[in-house]
Amino acid sequence: MADYNYEVLVIGSGPAGEGAAMAAVKKGKKVGMVEYRAMMGGNCVHKGTIPSKSLRHAVKQVIRFNNNNLFREIGDPRSLSFPRVLTSARKVIPKQVELHSEIFARNRIKVHVGHAQFSGPNSVVVSAPDGAQETVTAESIVIATGSRPYHPEDVNFNHPRVYDSDTILEMSHTPRTLIIYGAGVIGCEYASIFAGLGIKVDLINSRDRLLSFLDDEISDALSYHLRDEGVMVRHGEEYESVEADKYSVTMHLQSGKRLRADAMLWCNGRSGNTNTMSLSSVGLETDHRGQLHVSQQYQTEVPSIYAVGDVIGWPSLASASYDQGRSVAATIMGEPGRFVSDAPTGIYTLPEISSIGQTESELTAAKVPYEVGRAFFKDTARAQISGEDVGMLKLLFHIDTLEILGIHCFGAESAEIIHIGQAIMNQEGAANNINYFVNTTFNYPTMAEAYRTAALEGLNRVSRL
Repeated sequence: MADYNYEVLVIGSGPAGEGAAMAAVKKGKKVGMVEYRAMMGGNCVHKGTIPSKSLRHAVKQVIRFNNNNLFREIGDPRSLSFPRVLTSARKVIPKQVELHSEIFARNRIKVHVGHAQFSGPNSVVVSAPDGAQETVTAESIVIATGSRPYHPEDVNFNHPRVYDSDTILEMSHTPRTLIIYGAGVIGCEYASIFAGLGIKVDLINSRDRLLSFLDDEISDALSYHLRDEGVMVRHGEEYESVEADKYSVTMHLQSGKRLRADAMLWCNGRSGNTNTMSLSSVGLETDHRGQLHVSQQYQTEVPSIYAVGDVIGWPSLASASYDQGRSVAATIMGEPGRFVSDAPTGIYTLPEISSIGQTESELTAAKVPYEVGRAFFKDTARAQISGEDVGMLKLLFHIDTLEILGIHCFGAESAEIIHIGQAIMNQEGAANNINYFVNTTFNYPTMAEAYRTAALEGLNRVSRL
């Protein structure tokens, strides 16, 4: 007989797991949670989104202080150590843990602390840290265990100078030079963070441009600003081997180059946290990165088992994961669920990037007649006031219907600004029209008024046709 029985059991308390659990319990389901940490929030709170973005904010404050002439009256520019900045960034984690813990407690969701292993399509065995075990059964089980940095076997991650995107948040010294291998979202974010602290960074990219899924103009802007901050971006490179000793790390590239630095940060891919769950015992298989395949309803090949969040791969965004969790709860209830495919991209480099919709390259390839409207932040009063005058807002719209096809933003508060355009893009028919930004009064001065400027510029281009 099982120790506990639920209608819905969620494994993992990150955004995906919390979204599923909260939606299910609000619909009257008896819900249980398994979390291997004693504290709630998952990797998002403890290792990923929250600590890294808090670190970015602290570094941004340092940069603003050092670049603001007003503060020169107080003293010379300051150079802060990485551990000191990290200590400041960590202060938000306990607040997030308390918040998420209260949510589970208030909704009477029992949390089983330990590792879950499947013993059947409707049951798991939870092994607690003290060795105790309990069997938990449920009508439906949601896997929301997230992901971890991918580790190639020929790189020694136990060496004190070799880090991944989790362990870098425990680094207790400040390197003068740093190699970052992998120029995806995480690699680019950390490249801008460490460059902001005055550390010389080599960013190794296996492709021919940075973040090729972005609009070309935005990708070019990111590349320019990283280089402007001192980052050496190396495209089209693959590692051959990595050697580390007590003094430095040397990376041998397949091109024959040798790079040496005080430390190395590996940011090349992630693996789903599925390797300890005994999935094969219920007939489930993962891909080579430990990720699960699911249907449009987030259902695995076993009807009673679902999966959401980073453990299923793309888009691997905390925002999308939360919505996936809510969607899978609706599916379990027999209600229509939404397959999340329209999440905006939020990249927290310095400056940050956000986009939604199609890029110029995609529209050109599809032979869609479109036009472009831009607003440069350097011409925006609010940006001039705040000193955040790097970047632009870019609108792509259909020449004939004026339908908004894509929005791309580079610069301060991009991840906030994007939502205004996203709301209009999601309107039906003629309501999705660039004229909305011309016919709507925006507060002045604001960053949001960049929409009006960009729309007017784009419409002026159309009027000349």
